[in-house]
Amino acid sequence: MSGVHELAEAVLLPGFAGTTAPDWVRERLAGGLGGVVLFGRNVVDDEQVAALCGQLRAERADVVVGIDEEGGDVTRLDVATGTDLPGPLALGAAGDLLLTERAGAALGSRLAACGITLDLAPCADLTLAPEDPIIGVRSFGSDPFAAAAHVAAYVRGMQAHGVAACAKHFPGHGAATADSHHELPVLPRTVAQLHDAELVPFRAAIAAGVRSVMTGHLVVTEWGDEAVTVNAQALSVLRRDLGFTGTIVTDALEMGALAGHLGNAAGLASAAVRALRAGADALCVGGQVADAGAIVSIVDAVVAAVRAGELTEERLAEAAARTRALGTPPAGGPALVDPDLGPLLARRALRARGLPALSGGPLVLDVEVPPTVAAGPMPWGLAPYAAELAPSSTGERVDPGSPGDVVTRAAARGEVVVVTRDAQRYPAVTDLVRALVAAVPTVVHVETGVPGPDLGATGRVDTWGASTSSLRAAAEAVLGSP
Repeated sequence: MSGVHELAEAVLLPGFAGTTAPDWVRERLAGGLGGVVLFGRNVVDDEQVAALCGQLRAERADVVVGIDEEGGDVTRLDVATGTDLPGPLALGAAGDLLLTERAGAALGSRLAACGITLDLAPCADLTLAPEDPIIGVRSFGSDPFAAAAHVAAYVRGMQAHGVAACAKHFPGHGAATADSHHELPVLPRTVAQLHDAELVPFRAAIAAGVRSVMTGHLVVTEWGDEAVTVNAQALSVLRRDLGFTGTIVTDALEMGALAGHLGNAAGLASAAVRALRAGADALCVGGQVADAGAIVSIVDAVVAAVRAGELTEERLAEAAARTRALGTPPAGGPALVDPDLGPLLARRALRARGLPALSGGPLVLDVEVPPTVAAGPMPWGLAPYAAELAPSSTGERVDPGSPGDVVTRAAARGEVVVVTRDAQRYPAVTDLVRALVAAVPTVVHVETGVPGPDLGATGRVDTWGASTSSLRAAAEAVLGSP
């Protein structure tokens, strides 16, 4: 294998299927592959992840092992059960920077104990558009300076345990009204607006020493028609104006915003070359698809681009060195167990108003909507927690598109707790809540996503996320603590 081939391998961070490393991953790691990114499909529990990391590290000591673990609604380590640690929007609502740093440290300690070297978190995005389909509770909030303080605290906490944090999605995804997993969003923002708002949390992350920044597949028209990930002018702003000297990591290259459609081999290879040429360093691929063939096509395209003079070997070597810098194994050791932190944060974040005294046997309706691509299928709903506190309560899952006679049954019951997730984004959900309010004497609305408008319920609870601690805190607020 030539030096250029080795450099092309070194910048790649693919995903893969299964809870052990497949042969093609281990063989390529031994030959110089930069590392991997783990997803929920790779996780059983912490012990298994630690064994997997050990298997990967046996092929090469400095392998980058990344994971997309944000806490809250986007979790990989707790994909089967839901995480106890509230996510960013709840941390922002709690408003305590010391607690946010503790949350980052708790997660960093756990990841280090597993052998993870890079966490693709935190989101430095702001919540700026009610119809935003992908960021939502993954953000620390909408105020640039408050969010920036929390981003910096989270970075400090995590990196104290040797795990590299990654502020994402530069220059900020929160004003987008399209999901870059499927299409290329054009941000309705000027560069001046970005500097005044979206870039503020990224500056704070850089000042806190964040070791990597992830690009968003977003168009800023003043920077041209190309997505930021493949846009040299945009990445020069990150380097020159913001002074970032660490590793620029791309969002998954197979996302529809870049590759044309998921799994398109030619699109992947082209996106890889364009990203490197623009100034990106580590290339993520395989959040949705990954196999040896896709990696071969990318490596071949990068090598061909160097030989054709479209990409300099110096730029490729720089990217490889920055990617390898994320492979320093953390010290490890047992994770710091802080069982009180999740419940404390959830209760601090929770906002409740107008709560009535319920009889103890309400109908609890968990209104189902599709999960975001980032979160994926996750355990969700208030009914199990309500049943623990009020055994006479009854829980149901409701499809807002086909609610059946649920309003009639709720009216007969007289008391209903309706639980939603980003209700304002789904007209069928808001219609259902309003129908319940019109028909049922006592309605408590629990919103577990980004809080939207008051829909007229008797009482309202906002949890700012759907961690298990947040759901339990909401149940306690509505039904009383045990």
